[in-house]
Amino acid sequence: MIVTVSSTGGFTLRKVFYTVPSRLIGHRLRVRLFDDRLDVFSGGTHLLTLPRGRAKANGKHDQVVNYHHVIHSLRRKPMALLHLVYRDKLFPRQEYRRAFEALIDRLPERQACKITVELLALAHERSCERALAAELAKVLEAGGLPDLAVLRRHFAPDPACLPAVTVQSVSLDSYEALVKTADAAGVPA
Repeated sequence: MIVTVSSTGGFTLRKVFYTVPSRLIGHRLRVRLFDDRLDVFSGGTHLLTLPRGRAKANGKHDQVVNYHHVIHSLRRKPMALLHLVYRDKLFPRQEYRRAFEALIDRLPERQACKITVELLALAHERSCERALAAELAKVLEAGGLPDLAVLRRHFAPDPACLPAVTVQSVSLDSYEALVKTADAAGVPA
């Protein structure tokens, strides 16, 4: 089947809305349907495989959402999380949903949405979805709220594993010597 990716970063196929990476907005894609998955192509190039969704028994639409596909848009407008139709499908694990609910209960909506979106962004950027969920569970069990600064430090790259980069400046004398040689040889500049 041929689908066009809408400005919302997804497409609807057989009463199911699927998200795709935002770079595909406006593109026409070819989708092969299988019982358990969708293979998505641009021309002959395989782009991604999505899990197959099914419309609900009562005929209502369903969603197959991957937070990796929409996190960049949510960072620009974190308040969109509050009334997002597929918000419950957005959270990759139960701990993220519980953190959002705790934040909404105890903080202003704007701050709660911003922190939740930043938690999802942290999981996306640092590839620490499972470990971050475990940390969120610990914090929530203790009755606290997630602290972004602490979590960012905790999931920051280990400085011992970062490569040491040394940049050496090159002397301009060697360049001037090349120019003088070219001038002496009569090569036009």
